[in-house]
Amino acid sequence: MLKVLVVDDDSGLRLSVRKTLEATGQFEVDEAFDGINAVEKVQANSYNMVLLDVDMPRMNGLDAMNEIKSHDPSIIALIMTAFANVDDAVKAVKQGAYNYVSKPVKGDELVEMVNNALRAHSLISDIAVSAPVLMDAGRKIIGHTAQMKKVFNIIHRLSKVDTPVLVRGPSGTGKELVARGIHYNSANKSGKFVAINCSAIPENLFESELFGHEKGAFTGADQRKIGKFQYAEGGTLFLDEVGDLPLLMQVKLLRVLQEKMFTPVGANREIQTDVRIIAATNRPLEKMIEEGTFREDLYYRLNVMPIFLPPLKDRKDDMDNMIQIFIKRFNERQDRNITGVAPQALDVLKKYDWPGNIRELENVIEHCFILEEGQRINVTSLPESVLLATGIDLQAANFHVNSSEDDDEACSEDSPSGEGSESVTINGDKLDFNLHKEAFEKEFIIKALQTFKGRINQTALHANIPKKTLLRKIEKYGIVAKDYAD
Repeated sequence: MLKVLVVDDDSGLRLSVRKTLEATGQFEVDEAFDGINAVEKVQANSYNMVLLDVDMPRMNGLDAMNEIKSHDPSIIALIMTAFANVDDAVKAVKQGAYNYVSKPVKGDELVEMVNNALRAHSLISDIAVSAPVLMDAGRKIIGHTAQMKKVFNIIHRLSKVDTPVLVRGPSGTGKELVARGIHYNSANKSGKFVAINCSAIPENLFESELFGHEKGAFTGADQRKIGKFQYAEGGTLFLDEVGDLPLLMQVKLLRVLQEKMFTPVGANREIQTDVRIIAATNRPLEKMIEEGTFREDLYYRLNVMPIFLPPLKDRKDDMDNMIQIFIKRFNERQDRNITGVAPQALDVLKKYDWPGNIRELENVIEHCFILEEGQRINVTSLPESVLLATGIDLQAANFHVNSSEDDDEACSEDSPSGEGSESVTINGDKLDFNLHKEAFEKEFIIKALQTFKGRINQTALHANIPKKTLLRKIEKYGIVAKDYAD
């Protein structure tokens, strides 16, 4: 249950807000009577959200919010304000509050705003798996704090400004996710988030795509078109793979960033724009500047607030947390109850180099959900490409998992057949386990089927072998189960 702190010097309002939130069954609500009391409670307890009045004795809501955010940037702040203090509330949003609500507070409006804030908050939790690092003039300014605090510090800083952001890192590290997290936690969150992939647009259509065009501006322009800049007005335009912009478009983009104006293709008028730019690339822009394929002035205009996302192969220690996030996500989507990853499978995942980074890891976990029938992801559920790349013998991996899964399912002295302790006669002079394991498996399955009259379900249940494993082995060894029926 989420913990919320309601801060107001009016005890009646505090009680009203508390009852409204508690009635949803989602929140545990605490109260503070002014800003100082709120800061003290935040320092002594853990809260997901604070609702703050602006005008309070001893310490006002804005100062209290700044103290709270300094202590824990991950806390969501919502401002409650009388109509006369709306300017202060807007100021608070610019300083890092999620939003504000006017008094008298309406219950349904408050609950909707709280839920919106929580959705934006959850985006940052997902961003944490990318472990972004904020840079300032080439110097790390986040330090070695906990991973989540790093991420919330970045978003908190960026929510106060509307400067361009450049997100850098290999493909699959979560650059668009970071961009969305910045947008939905910033002052322009109510505007649109518009994404455009610069590498997917033909060069002759770039200008029209970004700035729009007038009817008849060129062959095929049979009607007027609104460009992405105009469509994203008041919001955020995400330029993915900005390193693929043609030089001519780099010049035009630079002008928009400098003058906040653009001209649609074929038009004789300029349009003012209020759009925040977040750009992303996996290309070496510094080298491209030396080669003359990327403009240095555009680089510095975009690079005001750079964020770097490292490749997954450099962050193997973070994989446990990432995997749990993806397992939770796919459990919810597919109505499953997978609890984790078997040690052998986790070893394989950490040994793999992950050229596709976090996106590839997510795809692999989804692949495992399709194949895995147990409650843990096992080696046999991993994609063949991952196993081969890590030097895993597929046949040995199958046998190892099937022989040791759960309580050593392949054979047990407590087997209901009473024959688990019988020896299996193996012909041949060479005592080699890998050589004779198939003979052992086949003999065991035949004896189990004889004991349970060829009934698959009963054999799987009482011989302590998963049904899918039993069926696979029956097919492999050409065994006909009904041959052992009465």
